Formats: sequence, structure tokens, C-alpha cells
Amino acid sequence: MARSINANSAAKGLIGLAMRPDQDPPLRKVLMQCKRTFMVMVVLTAVVELLSVAPMLYMMSVYDRVISSRSEITLVSLTLVILGFYVFWGALEWIRSRLMVRLSLRIDWDLAADVFDASFRRHVGRKNVNVHQLLGDLLNMRQFMTGAPILAIISAPFALFFIGVGWIFHPYLAYFALAASVLMLIFTYLSLKISGPILKDAQQSNTEASRLAMASLRHAEATLAMGMLGAVRNRWYEHHRQFLTKQVFASEATGLMGGFTGFLTKALPSMQIALGAVLAIEGLITGGMVMVASMLITKAIAPMNQLIANWKPIVDARQSYSRLNELLLEDEVYSNQMELPPPVGKLDVVALMGVPPGHDKPVLAGIDFALQPGEVLAVVGPSAAGKSSLVKLLMGVWKPANGSVRLDGVELSDWRHDEVGPLVGYVPQEIDFFEGSVADNIARLGEVDSQKVVQAATLIGMHESILSFPNGYDTPLGETGFALSGGQRQRLAIARAIYGSPKYVVMDEPNSSLDEVGETALLQTIQALKANGSTVVITTHRPRLVSVVDKMLVLKGGKQVAFGPAKDILEAVRKLQVVSTATPTPPQVPATASQPASKEATT
Repeated sequence: MARSINANSAAKGLIGLAMRPDQDPPLRKVLMQCKRTFMVMVVLTAVVELLSVAPMLYMMSVYDRVISSRSEITLVSLTLVILGFYVFWGALEWIRSRLMVRLSLRIDWDLAADVFDASFRRHVGRKNVNVHQLLGDLLNMRQFMTGAPILAIISAPFALFFIGVGWIFHPYLAYFALAASVLMLIFTYLSLKISGPILKDAQQSNTEASRLAMASLRHAEATLAMGMLGAVRNRWYEHHRQFLTKQVFASEATGLMGGFTGFLTKALPSMQIALGAVLAIEGLITGGMVMVASMLITKAIAPMNQLIANWKPIVDARQSYSRLNELLLEDEVYSNQMELPPPVGKLDVVALMGVPPGHDKPVLAGIDFALQPGEVLAVVGPSAAGKSSLVKLLMGVWKPANGSVRLDGVELSDWRHDEVGPLVGYVPQEIDFFEGSVADNIARLGEVDSQKVVQAATLIGMHESILSFPNGYDTPLGETGFALSGGQRQRLAIARAIYGSPKYVVMDEPNSSLDEVGETALLQTIQALKANGSTVVITTHRPRLVSVVDKMLVLKGGKQVAFGPAKDILEAVRKLQVVSTATPTPPQVPATASQPASKEATT
């Protein structure tokens, strides 16, 4: 029972489970699943600590019995026994280290994928997140479970055992060891209170500096070309300087406390020997006990010394624990959603208001329209009308601030992207490809179906061009891969979007970099998707794409100006353009449009 209590208290003290009672931290769930392994590790540590008394008893026996009796047989016997203890001791430590490694791997196996997904989704949501730091937090936890810091925490309660051994020799020795342990505990606590907050601030400043450095590398070419390197460096160095300053303060505070503890670590064993010598002179203990007394005090204060020596990894692990729990609790809703049937393409947008993540000002408001499977919608409007923001809402990348975007009756932003993502298509304005072949990227890094890959590339008119690449469909892409032209990049992105003939496709300016041949191929692709029963939404500034759409949505200033059949909207715009030159009173869009069109509807 006592061992179970020690195991539970050590597990809680491991990383300070300071969470709200209505929440069950994901990391705590994993640790509790490993409770039995952890308890075995605590029991092994207890046995190892008990075995550490063996060298003390050996030394005392040699001094008190062997030397005084001059018995070589006794010396050989004691030596063989102590060597057997050492073999057993080493075997237990080996088993314990293997358990610790298994425990750390269990944490990584259970949480690595969830941490990566959650940090990725938070990054897309434009929240302040450092993916490298979060993955590093998982590494910190794994290293913490296999290193000296966790052993220092588990071994700390066993200091009382060595104080008890001192009591067997003489109560004064136990009193002295207890006072020394309390003194070391006080200095450890002060070190925590002084250096802990400073180390946390320093880590945050370092994280921000690293984030700025990584963000700057994404714009390296423009930075060098326009002579912005100095300004970028100054912004980075300001955060880096704050990190260095806070780290120096933390190191100085830790060094000051370390100086006191270092003095006590050196002085206390000598003072214990002096106390033991006094007791030996009085005939209360033997000479061998005097030597053992110095070892006992060392063992009694060793856990506190180990805690101080490993304090930074312990603080880092605790901060990593808090950050990972916060991340996973925030993302827990995505893992609890029920699997839904594949979409057929019915889209309903009701009273939609859009606010970019991390902002509080709406960029879209009052958007209402509906599409049936097989319909094609063109979203038009001047620059900064909100077209790209609407695209992100229609793909569920942004969550509506008000209203809803429902695909087959399901709120799209709440649909698991891992489930619905492979069943829809998306062409963003900013196009990037992952490290991998052309086929890998078209197949969205999943299992490559060569027939579907060729079908998607042929539909957008890229098959022949891809065959002319150095290695055809096996040509590597990405930052270090084959350099593509703007038109090739856009057509490959369209091929990736239509891979597998999805029933819902959204394209943001899909023809912005296309020539006439590429635009013709895009028109044919849209017609093929329409014939397949796919719902297609495109944003465009070019009138040619409007010829294949069924409906048109006109935006200006984040507002819906008009929505209806494309030919009616175009006819209303043409009439508006003619009348506006002859009379100041503009006509209204015909009743086929959902809203009146003013002069602002001109695109």
C-alpha cells in the first residue's frame, strides 16, 4: 500500500498536474494507462535504494570486524557477498532503464500524431503556435522519462529511509540528517520560486525569436532583393536579446542558489563525521559507524542535490506538459466526431459572417445562397471584395463567426478534415507542393492510383507536359525539386484538386496564371466536373469562365450584392452599364436574382 501511494504521489509530482477539475489532461490519461509500469519502476527504484545500504554495511564490517580480528576468510566472504549484491544491483538498474525507455516510447506512440495534427490545425487557424516547439515538447517529455530528472523525483522520498538508518546507529545522526535534508529542501524551493518564472519568460522569448527567424526564411528572396535583411535581423535580434537577458538573470539566480547548496553539500558530510567522531569518543557508536555516517548524510541530501542539478529539465518538462495538454484539449473536439457518409455536393450558405482567425473585424457578412449537386457558381467582385475569405469559409478552413456553411446538411468547419478532405477538391491562390514526386502530389501524398493520376492530369491538359519532365510522373517537386512555371503549378494544383473526381470543388482564381490553352483546358475540366454531378465554386476576374457557370455571386466590400442565374446577372450588369451613362437612376436586377444589383455590382 505504501509503495502504491509513493507511485501515485511521484507520478503527480512528476510534472505537476495543475489542470481544472472538469478536464482530464490527455497526457495524464496516457500516464495513468502506464500506471502499472510506472509502479514497477518505482518498486525497482526502492529496491535499488535499499541495495545502496550494502556498501555502507560492507565498509562498517571491514572497519569493525575484519581489521580488528585480522580474519582474511571474513574479508573474502564479505567481498564475495558485496560483489553479488553489485551484480543484482546492476541487473535491476538495467531492467529499470528498459522500462523507462518503453514508457517514453509509449508517450510518443500515443501522442505524436495527435500533437502534429493539432499543431497543424492551430497554425492554419492563425493562432500563435510554433510547430517545432510543440514537437520539441514531445521530445522533452520522452527524454524526461528516460533521464536523471525523473529518477531524482522518484528517489526523493527515499531520503527518509537513510535518515531512518541513521536513527538505528544513533538518534543524533538521524536528527542531523533530517535537518540537513530540510535545509536542502528549502533551498530547492527557493531556487524554484526565483528561477522558474524567469526561465519560463526566457523560453517564450526564445520561441518567439525562432518563430520570427523561420517566418523570415519563407520570404528570403524578397528580403535580400529589396535590402530588408537588416530590418528583419533587427526584429529577430530584439527577441533574441530579451531571451539572452532573461536567461542570464535565470542563470545568475540559479548560480546564487547553487553556491549555497554547493557549500552545504561539501560541508554537511564533514560536519556529520565530526558529530560521529564525538559520539565515538563518548563510546556511543563504533569507528566504522563514523565512516558510514558521512555516507548516510550524503545519501540523505543526494535527492535534493539531484533535483537542483536537474531543475531546468524538470521545469522544461513541466512547461512542455502544460503546453501539450492545452493544445490537445483544445483540439479534442476533432477526435470525437462521428464518421459521416461521403458528400454528394448540396451546399447551403445561410447568413454567413466571416472573421479571419486572430481578428475581431468581419470581412464578410450577410452571405446567403444555395447550390444543388452539379451546379457551378462563379464568385466575382473587385479586389478586396472578400472572395478569398469566402473560399476559406466554403472549405471549412475558417469557422464562421455567424451563420453556417453546410455541405449535405453538415457544418463544414465541424466536419473532420481527415474524413472529408480526400472527398473534396481545393485550389488555393498561393500554390505550394510537398517534397515528393509529381504523382505523389497529384495523389495528395496518399497511395498513388496511377489511373486516377493520369486521368486528372489529362483532364487539365497536363499529361503531355508531365511526360516531358526529367522523370515524368516521378519527377521530384518541393523546395529542392523541379522548377515549374506559374501556369504549370496552377494546372498541377487543379489536377490535385480533381483527383478522384470529388463531388465538391472550390477554386480560388484558378486561371490567374493560365494562358489561353490552359484556360481552355480549365473550361473543359469544369464542364467534366459538372457532368459528373460535382458542385463547383470558382472565383474569377475573367469573363471567359463565366460562360460555363450556372449561377453568379457578386461581392463588394464583404457584402453580397447579387446572386442568381449567371445570364440574368450578366444581363442586369449590361443594362446597368448602358443606363448609368444616360440617367442617374440605376435599374434593378430582375426578379431571378436574389438581391437587387446596384452600380457596385459591375465586375
